[in-house]
Amino acid sequence: MNELLSDQLKSRTLAPHQELEKALVARMRAMRSVDDYIALLQVFYRYFSAIEERIGLFIGPAELPDYLQRRKSESLAKDILEFGGALPEKVPLAEIPVIEDHLQAFGALYVMEGSTLGGQIISKMIAKQLGIQDKGLAYFHSYGDNLGTMWATFKLVLNRQAANESDADRIIGAADATFRKFQHLVVL
Repeated sequence: MNELLSDQLKSRTLAPHQELEKALVARMRAMRSVDDYIALLQVFYRYFSAIEERIGLFIGPAELPDYLQRRKSESLAKDILEFGGALPEKVPLAEIPVIEDHLQAFGALYVMEGSTLGGQIISKMIAKQLGIQDKGLAYFHSYGDNLGTMWATFKLVLNRQAANESDADRIIGAADATFRKFQHLVVL
């Protein structure tokens, strides 16, 4: 394996990543009220909380020292509750990607971690569109000024996960499925 795993992930999941991004941007542009925003946050919460539960079976601080800081469902719950929304049930296991080992868990986590990268731009767009300032944007602010460091640290650990092409394929397959299943929920 000559190419870094993170680079393989980026290139081999480009299409589903772009499709998900397009669906999310369309949904965000269509938001006209805080209730619309709550509904979007609830989609994220339903999906990410279910995935985090599965990932947590295979990845913890031993595999990724700052893993507990990377959990997203708490900040999503905070944002939903700040606006008086209700926390929805997690999606059923059948609606998330198959995560049966640490390789697939890292593939799913790649998507979740990557979702933080556009958070600062997205939070500004949402704040302006809905006039909400900083309230209810904990998820999109994620790591704040530490965003670059958190992403770089994750990629370092991720790049050590695949011992061979078969491992890389398992990770990439899980990432691909994570993008595709999330897009399905976003457009419902």
